[in-house]
Amino acid sequence: MYFCALYLHRYDIRGQSLLLCADRSLFWEEEQTLIVSDLHFGKTGHFRKSGIPAPQSVSREDLQRLIAQLQFFKPRRLIVVGDMFHSVANKELDMFMRWRNDFSRLPVHLVKGNHDILPGEWYKTAGIEIAEEMLQIAGFRFRHDPVDGAITDNGDEAPYTFSGHIHPGITINGLGKQSLRFPCFYFTERYCILPAFSRFTGTVSVLPDKKDATFAIVGQTLVKIR
Repeated sequence: MYFCALYLHRYDIRGQSLLLCADRSLFWEEEQTLIVSDLHFGKTGHFRKSGIPAPQSVSREDLQRLIAQLQFFKPRRLIVVGDMFHSVANKELDMFMRWRNDFSRLPVHLVKGNHDILPGEWYKTAGIEIAEEMLQIAGFRFRHDPVDGAITDNGDEAPYTFSGHIHPGITINGLGKQSLRFPCFYFTERYCILPAFSRFTGTVSVLPDKKDATFAIVGQTLVKIR
């Protein structure tokens, strides 16, 4: 059984309180909203269909982690910042639909990512509300691809943006030439890039500036790098 890490880190941005969880999720307290990115459900099934060995247990364990976090936080909505699914339908999505039936009252919002290519009717049947490019709630904006920019066209401050897509990681150097890279939450003054929720993904190194805040996910612990 999977549980959300007991060690949560509170991070405040623009007057809003966020709880960062080492199980690769973010909980927005004021809106009672659980936010995740890059679940890639169906990825291992897609690989197996292509002749690449990949254990089906990966998707099952990711789903169990999601269930545990829903039970822990009890959110009133779930936002997925892209790549909820990996490709066309396969048998692993049947497992997802069983989960969806168990949580049918939970509103699920998906900002479509480059891998979310299932037919529109499938999302409708699954009770998933689709945002094609962007979703905005209060002063927060959600989109799959990271973007920069702090000022809107009318000169006002742009909403703070949450994205995913690149599967951010941070490299920590040890003694000698040793180094390890860990998935991370990456916060700048204008945007946050979320870690991939799925553990069946690689990472791309981010290079934080002095003003940025980066939280490495080391096992079930969050380590603030800056």
